[in-house]
Amino acid sequence: MKWPRATPFGDRKIDVLVRARVDDRASVEDIKNLIVNPSSERPVTLMAVADVIATEGPGEIRRSDQERVALVSANLAYGDLGTAGSVATDLIRDLNLPAGVSFRVSGQSEELQASRNSLIFALALAMFLVYLVMASQFESLLHPFVILFSIPLAVVGSVFGLWLFGMPLSVVAGIGIIMLAGIVVNNAIVLIDRVNQLRGEGVSKLEALVEGSRSRLRAIAMTTVTTLVGFIPLALGLGDGAEIRQPMAITVIAGLTVSTLLTLVVIPVMYSLMDRRTDADYVAAARREAEARRAADDAQALVH
Repeated sequence: MKWPRATPFGDRKIDVLVRARVDDRASVEDIKNLIVNPSSERPVTLMAVADVIATEGPGEIRRSDQERVALVSANLAYGDLGTAGSVATDLIRDLNLPAGVSFRVSGQSEELQASRNSLIFALALAMFLVYLVMASQFESLLHPFVILFSIPLAVVGSVFGLWLFGMPLSVVAGIGIIMLAGIVVNNAIVLIDRVNQLRGEGVSKLEALVEGSRSRLRAIAMTTVTTLVGFIPLALGLGDGAEIRQPMAITVIAGLTVSTLLTLVVIPVMYSLMDRRTDADYVAAARREAEARRAADDAQALVH
């Protein structure tokens, strides 16, 4: 009914498109009676060389990257977006699509995957920055690495909390995990700092770990409880928009609780296994630091 290109026109080679008259294509019968060889002595109709049937076709043709595409849209009836995208992908893969036909799940599902990738990058960047700050303060590369073991413990607690309350690992929950990267390390920092102080005073490594955990237990418990109490109103899910705030609160509460309980066990164990410096090295370092501090105080007194 329509020829793609009849002939070019003019110097710019503009394509001239032609098609049958409206009267010749008004119905299926008209199309059947079209002459396919108008210049021949014996005209041949279209129905003599082809089967003409009425069928359904697309209302419009969509193309992406110069390839024809068909758009299939759907909305959620139940469940979460991530699960729905995975189920849809599995169903389409089971269809055994013919050669040359491919599919891609896009829309909100694709945006969700992009958001998850961004959150993973943000979490890795947060851990790297936290490590840099601690390395500069401890003047050591080992002790900050030991402290970072508290972050995986928090992630485990967060996932368990979401599973316990039947919540998916959404973008809001991911933001809560990123928050935990800067919260849970505080307990380990307090603990390791006290252990290093005791070792600088001449206490053995194992005794310093036991005494440091005992002496810092109250401080760790107080800071943890105050943080947890602050997130309880969000976790209760009260008011409008609670479904957005609640996963983040559950993530922080569960992750911080599990991390705090395991920090007093896992961090001392990792410190004992990874720290190879002798007690004499810590005593000598503490003595040098004390002498440097005393020299700085004397210099400041002379200035005044």
